[in-house]
Amino acid sequence: MIPVEAMPLASVLSSITDAVVTAIGDHGVYAVFLLMLVDAVLPAASELVMVYAGAVAAGAFAGQEVVLFGWEPGSGPARFLTMVLAGTVGYTIGSVLGWAIGVYGGRPFLDRRGRWLHLGPEQVERAGRWFDRYGQAAAFLGRITPVARSFIAIPAGVFRLALAPYTALTFAGSTLWCLGFASAGWALGSRWESFHDNFRYVDYAVAALVVAALAYLLLRRRSSRWLIGNSHGPDGGHDTAPERRPRP
Repeated sequence: MIPVEAMPLASVLSSITDAVVTAIGDHGVYAVFLLMLVDAVLPAASELVMVYAGAVAAGAFAGQEVVLFGWEPGSGPARFLTMVLAGTVGYTIGSVLGWAIGVYGGRPFLDRRGRWLHLGPEQVERAGRWFDRYGQAAAFLGRITPVARSFIAIPAGVFRLALAPYTALTFAGSTLWCLGFASAGWALGSRWESFHDNFRYVDYAVAALVVAALAYLLLRRRSSRWLIGNSHGPDGGHDTAPERRPRP
């Protein structure tokens, strides 16, 4: 049974899902491009964006066409590649912008504004270890890793990854990501509505997991404080055995 606390969060996730679908339905290729650009620095449901883009390319929805600057691809494969390129190019440009923010803003920028971008000190240190371990390859690996892919761009600039290989590896990783999820949408085709209805249950499941994780972290933090408090004596010092003095 889904916790009551998860219901508002699930409603938010469902609203995000509907907003993404509506944006792509109304603005097509341009919405895919912009949403993927944002996803390079902040999570913007890139999985759902590309799945829905693939379904649109497959012609699953009457009245929703793939149009780019007045040009309308005639064949299904051409529509599919147009959507994949829109997502890939948008994400790559967003990643380069994020890299530039990291380069010119540096660590002081993250210290001041990082939490607005969900990049607190712990996340930045984790990103630093990631780059130390994988080097330039971290740019590629980060683009095919869920969640982490939205938090690589700015730290990549802070830690001074070289722009040319960073861009090339980002483009390669993003191409795989967009191809994979757009292919899933293409395969769904006319079955999208059924998928979309079932996806709402995923919203509730994700919300329940988030609530459970937060509850676990809260209990763990309180337990740690209780243990620390009980490791001290009444006067605030550590409990120690009374000093023994030799008998006269």
